[in-house]
Amino acid sequence: MSAVPATPHAEGNHVEFSSADERPASGGSGDGCGCGSACGCGGTARAEAVADGGATPANVDSEGTLGDLTFTEPKADASQDVDDGAPAERVGVPDGVELDTPGYSIRAEMNDIETPDEKTWFMELDEAVIGDDRCIQCGTCVAACPSDSIGIGDDGLPKLVKMCTGCSLCWDFCPRGGLRYERQWKITGGEDNASGAGDPITEFSATVEEGWRENAQDGGVVTSILIHLLEAGEIDGALIATESEEDPWRAESFLATTPEELIENAGSFYNQTMALGNLDIGQWEDELPNEDPEDLSLALVGTPCEIEGIRALRDFEWDYASQEAGVRAVEYTIALMCTKNFNYERLIGEQLQEKRGIDPAEIGKLDVLHGEMMAYGHGGELMVEEDVEDFHDAALKGCDECADFTGYCADLTVGSVGSSEEYSSVIVRTKKGLDAWELAAPDLDYHDLEDRSAIGGLQSWDKKKAFESLERPFDPDAPRFIDYTDHADRYDTERNPHEADH
Repeated sequence: MSAVPATPHAEGNHVEFSSADERPASGGSGDGCGCGSACGCGGTARAEAVADGGATPANVDSEGTLGDLTFTEPKADASQDVDDGAPAERVGVPDGVELDTPGYSIRAEMNDIETPDEKTWFMELDEAVIGDDRCIQCGTCVAACPSDSIGIGDDGLPKLVKMCTGCSLCWDFCPRGGLRYERQWKITGGEDNASGAGDPITEFSATVEEGWRENAQDGGVVTSILIHLLEAGEIDGALIATESEEDPWRAESFLATTPEELIENAGSFYNQTMALGNLDIGQWEDELPNEDPEDLSLALVGTPCEIEGIRALRDFEWDYASQEAGVRAVEYTIALMCTKNFNYERLIGEQLQEKRGIDPAEIGKLDVLHGEMMAYGHGGELMVEEDVEDFHDAALKGCDECADFTGYCADLTVGSVGSSEEYSSVIVRTKKGLDAWELAAPDLDYHDLEDRSAIGGLQSWDKKKAFESLERPFDPDAPRFIDYTDHADRYDTERNPHEADH
């Protein structure tokens, strides 16, 4: 079995800084810092970390460190998780409309009531997340829709493509809307973290010594693991990203089913692909011509928010219409360490091409390392090297609310922070992740993780940033789903946009 590795194009940017001292200073006030010296404040600010919503985050200490992630039961009478049984009848279908969708009964059962007091429509998601520039382009809403009413627009954002049924699932599963992502960490982890999330099982710094790795990111470990999973028959393909044929450096979702395809797509893009909105197996018929969709096993490489989304979707036995087979097929998840993602037009078009005169077609590799955004030509020459904060206007606003730098819900997490140049840091979180690692390990050069403190420092900084940006309390013990009306009150958005003249 040959070793063939390199990090495949990630579904989005995984901006990292190689040590706690090299990350940007927080944009918040110094006296509100809760992460101690790890945030760059020099340890002078020791106030308790508090979200803008005004509530002290549960399970987080005064230095911004998340406590025990093992599963705990939610507060009494507060859970919106699914109970056994189904509502007696479908509710709320508009008069004269015939819709073969389980949408209304889904919402009813999720809230443990037969008839919901209020339905949540796509218009609410559009108002509070997409229209408010908080969308992180993970694609979870597209995958969740049981009537295939949500598609992907030309701008890479979710759009309504046919009548919304008001089932509420797009809102419920959105990591910037109704999904309390920190609660998902604990639900995924379970009592002993055996099924995902929480404390690492083991950690390594690893690399692959292969000539083709020159265009890969860091140590090339992700592709090595995926190829070994393919060759062992554990997966039929991996959802990664490829470069658009029309637009240089625009990432598009791609289902790789051969080692050659994984190697060809080595490297990282720095924009999202709406990955979870591309789980319709029908669109990959050419890649999987002889496979029964119900028997497929796939790996998903993505940012932490995408992993949170797929974990939440798989927790429920709903029919996700055209995305159903793809959602159920994801058996392995690999998260890329991530602090922020970028909008393609803003990063490539405005920041690099217009402001800096860089022709996207001349870029051979993009990288973010040591807090610097770097662009190289096809011959390896350095074209741009600037502080990543100079590109802040191109970043997705919703990323500021994320406290999950290391992908708590993933089987494996991979990134550059904590390891020396040309090595990847690998965090193994689950038994499934350990099995995948052990397949690839014989063909890797690896040793114990070099610098755990660098990862911990950046994780603390990421949490502090999220606590300052969130308008709601950060609480891993609260119910998994957040009602739209509660969100609207916190974020001061329109409570009933579907009734307004939009």
